[in-house]
Amino acid sequence: MNAWGPYRGPGGSQNAFGRLWWGRFGRKAWGMQIHGDCDPAFAPVREAFAVCFDDLGEVGAAVCVHVEDRKVLDLWGGFADAEGARPWQRDTLVGFYSVGKPLAALCLLQLIEQGRVELDAPVCRWWPEYAAQGKQDTTVRQLMCHRAGLPACRRRLPEGAMLDWDLMTGALAAERPWWEPGTAHAYHTNTYGFLVGELVRRCTGVSLGQRFRCEIAEPLGADLGFGLAESELARCAEILFQPTGDALDPALLDLPMSDEERMIRHSYVNPSGLSGLGVMNTREWRMAEVPSTNGHGTARGVSRVYAALAAGGELDGVRILGPEMLREAASPQSVGPCPILEREVSFGLGFQQTRPERSFGPNPTSFGHFGTGGSVGFADPDAGVGFGYLLNHITPRWQSPRNRILIDSLYECL
Repeated sequence: MNAWGPYRGPGGSQNAFGRLWWGRFGRKAWGMQIHGDCDPAFAPVREAFAVCFDDLGEVGAAVCVHVEDRKVLDLWGGFADAEGARPWQRDTLVGFYSVGKPLAALCLLQLIEQGRVELDAPVCRWWPEYAAQGKQDTTVRQLMCHRAGLPACRRRLPEGAMLDWDLMTGALAAERPWWEPGTAHAYHTNTYGFLVGELVRRCTGVSLGQRFRCEIAEPLGADLGFGLAESELARCAEILFQPTGDALDPALLDLPMSDEERMIRHSYVNPSGLSGLGVMNTREWRMAEVPSTNGHGTARGVSRVYAALAAGGELDGVRILGPEMLREAASPQSVGPCPILEREVSFGLGFQQTRPERSFGPNPTSFGHFGTGGSVGFADPDAGVGFGYLLNHITPRWQSPRNRILIDSLYECL
């Protein structure tokens, strides 16, 4: 079933977002109950969140905002499953796809700040096997801003390979880059977390998930993680995602195509399930570490991390990154068209910068990351904002009317 969403933006003007994709999860949720707390000054954001359910096909979601170190709203609603049997709770966890990329990068940025890794030194200094196939001069900086030339593996990998850390990182270390590292960029859609994470593991002796939990999530009190424990699985929302078309069909990898087309397709479905398709609600996926794609958490946790970053890297006495390292990470490192995303992008060191066509609000220094289907986390240092929005109904497009009205309504209140 398809439905039209009569969204009216700030000031009541109607926005033509086109036909909304509801799939078998479509429902009208008129009067959906919204739970949580909201400062009265930010009531328009609460109203926009209700519109997401009433008009824009939201099934289950949460949004949280900090302003100047203070949590001004923390809202959730809807359902954690397709049948509507499990209400979304305050502590419901949900997969947030690429929202996890900068969270993973923070672990490596901490090591760079501590002098344990050098940003402009070759990756192979800490990961010797990475020097294979002409990658000996690839720097940590190039790897962190999507210029390493490894958005995919050419060799067909076995089903389930993304759940085997050593297999994936070994395949990437042995792979020939798709372009000369440092000369171009393309979004490392699903390989980014393995590349960053293996550097973290080589330097610390622990996995990225362990490092993130001990050095960032637990000190901040942020309910986020890569690789869930068995005890956390019951809190997970079901991801509702039915992609249209056959673009992600692994069988297409065997068809004749150009080198660029092969790179793009392999970046999503080599191995099958690399993007989470077919496995995203399984125990195995949720407990594995696939940091580009399978991080789980709450909107409150995302907002709390970005509140710290908006304040210069520290919140409530917990310092996760110093201002100088943060400025470098949040600044544009590579700007231009991306063949995988098929649009202009601005890559920092793990973060993306705000852009007019996909903004984190009106202020030019904002940075963060969107995730598949509309999830987003960002920091706005100018306004002191830390923002987190997570959901379980994934719509197959890169623009989201739901996060757009939430962000627009927030800035109406500031």
